[in-house]
Amino acid sequence: MKRIFLFLATNMAIVLVLSVTMRLLGVEPYLNANGLNLGSLLIFAAVMGFGGSFISLAISKWSAKRAMGVQVIEAPSNSTEFWLVETVRKYSAEAGIKMPEVGIFDTPEVNAFATGMTKNSSLVAVSSGLLRQMSKSEAEAVIGHEVAHIANGDMVTLALIQGVVNTFVMFLSRVIGHVVDRVVFKTENGHGPAFFITMIVAELVLGVLASIIVMYFSRQREFRADRGGAGLAGRSNMIAALQRLNSLHPAPLPEKLAAFGISGGGAGGIKRLFMTHPPLEERIEALRRQQAA
Repeated sequence: MKRIFLFLATNMAIVLVLSVTMRLLGVEPYLNANGLNLGSLLIFAAVMGFGGSFISLAISKWSAKRAMGVQVIEAPSNSTEFWLVETVRKYSAEAGIKMPEVGIFDTPEVNAFATGMTKNSSLVAVSSGLLRQMSKSEAEAVIGHEVAHIANGDMVTLALIQGVVNTFVMFLSRVIGHVVDRVVFKTENGHGPAFFITMIVAELVLGVLASIIVMYFSRQREFRADRGGAGLAGRSNMIAALQRLNSLHPAPLPEKLAAFGISGGGAGGIKRLFMTHPPLEERIEALRRQQAA
């Protein structure tokens, strides 16, 4: 379940590189040759913001394979691989999407993710730890959850939301840089070094704050994917899979895993704003309430 972290990290890096590149090439200063042109700046920020987001989306499958060391199953070599491919095939057909690529990445952690630019060009990958530590029915529920993410178009929606927040981050960071450069450092013509430095710092800070919006969306999508997984693999199996995940990590997650939100971590304070996944207890309770309704 690491697709959100990988997407956000890739997006932030791409946006920062695009921003610096446009500055060095002289494109961005042209917008401010006669003072800050807010209309032109907003268009520039939108093009760059959505561009960065959709570049991240376009390479999401490629980067996830390499970051996680995913071995795509071209032809099943054993009964486990055969079962995995056929389960993804079955759920994909039921969800109305084309068969995704299917892969396994080697880690003792119980984990899985789905990613890809479109519903019909996607990847479902599970960890070797998941295959070893979960029962067949529990693993099927996790696979159903990931297929539901694809069928719901979560990665495309994430890219659109990220594009919007990128736009405002880039726009506001340049406005802040302009104000600091003019008011604090009294630059009268063009922009001095203070604009560039302030802009980069503001872009990084605002980028972190803007991620709160993306994280909120991610948490809501997890509830929806749980419902989708329950519809494909059975509600009791989906609940059992989440309970199994919870039992594997009864204490707060170690730092290495906490960033990936595999079990949601703690639910209190500011930390919750930056969680990609709701706490497992909340997800289980949401499925139980739906079952009782």
